[in-house]
Amino acid sequence: MLTIWLGIVAWAIALVIEIAINAKASHIWTCLIGLALGFIGLRYTIRRAKRENWN
Repeated sequence: MLTIWLGIVAWAIALVIEIAINAKASHIWTCLIGLALGFIGLRYTIRRAKRENWN
């Protein structure tokens, strides 16, 4: 799960940098999609871990 969190933080930092340098919209959207996929992966991982420990 640490890897997912590091990826989310990296995408967030990239997003802040892209906004600060007034980058193209496609670069900003790439960062936002990266963040969204990171949170989806985090949710999936947590749900799967709970399901495996439940049995």
